[in-house]
Amino acid sequence: MADDPIARGRELAESGKYRPAQIVPFPPIRNLASAPENQTSNGAELLDAIEKWFGRFIKVTFDGDLALLALWTVHTHLARELYTTPRLQLDSTLPESGKTTVLDHFSRLCYQPVQVANLSSPALLPRLLEKGVRTLLLDEVDRSLRPDGPNVPELIGIINSGYRVGATRPVLVPVKGGGWKAEEMSTHGPVAIAGNAPNLPDDTRSRCIRILLMPDTDGTIEDSDWELIEDDAHQLRDAITQFADQVRDQAKGLVVELPAKCIGRTKEKWRPLKRVAVLAGGRWPGVADELIARALAEQDAEREAGLRNLPPGMVILTDLHSIWPDHDDLVPTRDLVGRLIAHNPDYWGERSSYGKALTERRFASLVSQASKVTSQRPGGRGPRGFLRSQFQPVWRRLRIGDTPPGESGASGETGESGADSSPSGNRMHRDNRMHRVEPDTPYPACRYCGAELILDDSINSGACMECQHSGGGQ
Repeated sequence: MADDPIARGRELAESGKYRPAQIVPFPPIRNLASAPENQTSNGAELLDAIEKWFGRFIKVTFDGDLALLALWTVHTHLARELYTTPRLQLDSTLPESGKTTVLDHFSRLCYQPVQVANLSSPALLPRLLEKGVRTLLLDEVDRSLRPDGPNVPELIGIINSGYRVGATRPVLVPVKGGGWKAEEMSTHGPVAIAGNAPNLPDDTRSRCIRILLMPDTDGTIEDSDWELIEDDAHQLRDAITQFADQVRDQAKGLVVELPAKCIGRTKEKWRPLKRVAVLAGGRWPGVADELIARALAEQDAEREAGLRNLPPGMVILTDLHSIWPDHDDLVPTRDLVGRLIAHNPDYWGERSSYGKALTERRFASLVSQASKVTSQRPGGRGPRGFLRSQFQPVWRRLRIGDTPPGESGASGETGESGADSSPSGNRMHRDNRMHRVEPDTPYPACRYCGAELILDDSINSGACMECQHSGGGQ
């Protein structure tokens, strides 16, 4: 081979070993404004084109997620009319899976996009949305939204609140002449969050639709060379804008059919996407139904497998039932904390989503909040702790001990028999919802004041604790 770089390059080019990449032209889309009477078919054609576009550049685990990307992209242009907007979580187990690439495509196709890689101030997001809806594209949230990060609770609160029209947050703004004043700023807008297995709170996850991305190990997708494909992306965005303007009046309040189990937060996530699918027509309403059915099936499977967390209060009460010693003596708080960490280290240990191991102070706070049970120090000496009898009424009412396997993350022993109705006549069931039950045999009443007796000691004596301490009816 020649020593001269130019001659060497010429030899390589003529050898045919290296060939220029094949440029796949973007398929033309009919002008939507040219055929208003055929608006539905144009909408379906548009979504087909967006789905194919993402399929060229993005590697997904489930092929249906390409359709999900298409629906979510179009919905950003109708966010005000659709009332709610699901947060889209772009997740991956490994880096280099295309999360930032998806955000790059969103930045060309979504409505008024803005990419943010470093969330340093909670006031930033409302200020970005101050003058109207924008699509927020948040990258590297596994770092910026980590549980122990500064300002994370406020940032999470803004992301959570903004999924619904009308959400605001007070922000301090400077006033002329010095000083500050509180001003309500909107937090409403579509949000896509990308990160490697980010540790998001449950209330944020409940607002998210998750897409799992994979590295392109087979080399089957195209490189997003924006120098070559930018114009095609702009053409596609212009078509989306035209379609959104045509259906904007129809989108607001559009009634669409959803599965019976698609209720509450799940309904708020999927209804806007189903509305986009119905407005587009063609095969897309069926595509949306398949995506919703798959999401509901995943929720059921995760719940059955115990992968969906109960509230911390329920977890601690359930785990306490499992680890309680086989005696009725006082158990020091520090011993209970140690037993909980050993029993369920992923939830209570250093690796927990809380960011550090359970402490006696946090234990006392969780227990008090979940059951109104507080520690005791009999005789005023020794460490503070708890008695089994303090928790038995709570375990009975919540049916802890006979909860179906997979719900609490703890196997536990058989619960106590007896009354299990809550004061409001509700009971926690396997779907972590409250439902009505018929009250069982009522608790006995104090013979002095008539108060309901719950603790075993009070039931045995026939008097509530207050009357026992005050000397009964004296």
